Amino acid sequence: MSTVGGYWSRYRSVPIVYRIGAAFLLGSVVGLAVGQPATQLQPLGDLFVQMLSMLIIPIIVFTLLMGARRLTPSKLGRIGGQVVGLYALTSGLAVAFGLLVANLINPGENLELTGGEAMEAEAPDIVEVILGIVPSNPIGAMAAGDILPVIFFVIVFGYALAVVEESDEISEQVSEGIESFYNLAEAGAEAMFKVVWGVMEYGVLGVFALMASVFGQAGVDAIVPFALLILTLLIAVSLHIAVVHLGGLVMLLAGQSPIKFLRGGREALITALSIRSSSGTLPVTMNDADENLKIDESVYSFSLPLGATINMDGTALYQGVAAIFAANLVGVSLTLPEQFTVVVVAVLASIGAAGVPGTGLIMLTLVLTQLGLPLEVVGFVAGVDPILDRLRTMTNISGDLAVTTVVAKWNNAVDFASGSWVGEPNGSAPADD
Repeated sequence: MSTVGGYWSRYRSVPIVYRIGAAFLLGSVVGLAVGQPATQLQPLGDLFVQMLSMLIIPIIVFTLLMGARRLTPSKLGRIGGQVVGLYALTSGLAVAFGLLVANLINPGENLELTGGEAMEAEAPDIVEVILGIVPSNPIGAMAAGDILPVIFFVIVFGYALAVVEESDEISEQVSEGIESFYNLAEAGAEAMFKVVWGVMEYGVLGVFALMASVFGQAGVDAIVPFALLILTLLIAVSLHIAVVHLGGLVMLLAGQSPIKFLRGGREALITALSIRSSSGTLPVTMNDADENLKIDESVYSFSLPLGATINMDGTALYQGVAAIFAANLVGVSLTLPEQFTVVVVAVLASIGAAGVPGTGLIMLTLVLTQLGLPLEVVGFVAGVDPILDRLRTMTNISGDLAVTTVVAKWNNAVDFASGSWVGEPNGSAPADD
């Protein structure tokens, strides 16, 4: 028994990010080697995603209430404007990077558009999107996992508590009740972050299962014809993260080391690459912002849930790559005005489609329709989309954390003298009592 305990202790001593990274690579190799039978592991991966999804709403509620305690309405307006402005800017630059790299590499030149079922979706009406931010039933919104309505209600409720607390006519009982709300939120947030670490321990197995399943399903034969498309997106994503997120936001605007930033957010980046869901990664992203990047919850509790819903750098970038890919498939060239149209449509769609399921599909069909390109392209790339989606999601998370870091610096809400900024982040789960 002591031998088993020793192995377990040594296993736990390895930072969890390295264990998950190894599981990611090993699962990919096993999936390619074993093939279709590896898809039987999918339920183990789905369980990991479901456990992360379980944490999203509680963490948003608890951390937003903690943040609302520290924010005045004027400060929220300033932070909100900065966050949304930077998200829109980075999304626009992302589409431009996608178009630039795709024009240089020209994916799809030697492929023919055969097979594949056309997939079309209507763009959401902007009025409906705006009205949908205000929940008719806040509890129902929480139960359904609708992030934007939950953010709206919790912010309104948190400020109502703050206004009541500052009132001169408040009774002692009400004051104590409000303090209890805030204390509950603080205790709840701390508890949820502990649960995140427990889920991440299981995530080693979950990530292995997810990657084995996706590569077992796709197989080498399905991936090879689209290798140039995957390579194009990988290069564009790498350049966008390096130039915009690390160079422009972290180095230039925040004045910090990109290496330390990546070290602080690596758990979230690897998780995003594994589960291909910005919302599902949110608990890990918020934990990294709090524990490693030392950003105050008054900023990250607002910017990160919002970013998981409307900030789509990776998805927007993919629209540029996919537009060139689609044009090459049918043998046409996109003019500069048409490529500028891609930028405008992708940025507007990334904001207007907030909170709508299938956002990537909606954005791609919007772009293809606007350019008069065949919608069959969507079905044509469906086989490799699970791989492409992982790259897009990782880019989204990188943008969320980079923007949050900059806004936190502008509002004196980050401690650059601790955490990953000065040394190793908390890279392993808390020790058992």
